[in-house]
Amino acid sequence: MRKATPKRKPYVPDPRFNDVLVTRFVNNMMYDGKKSTALRTFYGAIDAVTLKMQEDGLNIWKKALTNVMPNVEVKSRRVGGATFQIPMEVRPERKVALGMKWMLEFARKRNEKSMAQKLAGEIMAAYKEEGAAHKRKEDTHRMAEANKAFSHFRF
Repeated sequence: MRKATPKRKPYVPDPRFNDVLVTRFVNNMMYDGKKSTALRTFYGAIDAVTLKMQEDGLNIWKKALTNVMPNVEVKSRRVGGATFQIPMEVRPERKVALGMKWMLEFARKRNEKSMAQKLAGEIMAAYKEEGAAHKRKEDTHRMAEANKAFSHFRF
């Protein structure tokens, strides 16, 4: 039998927006424990978004993150020697984690000069429901839709 799952430590809200979601995003963005650098990059991106869109950058970022979060995904399941891709609902925690991971992954692949500009570009693209991160969500949903016939194998 498995041991009890450990208690989750609560995230400390970030200093500027006093938001726990920002802290989670910055923690995902951080390399080598350099949190102050990651925070500076994130704040730079939010400021750039605010300047370009003439709206509150934090609200735009939250809407962009919501646009990138998947609702369903496929998981592999072996049934009788064959492997099926079974569509499953995504847990709320995982939804947020996947959205953040995809947004950062595709922001890093963009062609702007600094990471702040790359992230700002990806945030604005996701806000408009376009860009690579949003495409990944659409692809995931399309795959789940295509494999809907195997949903009775759900565990």
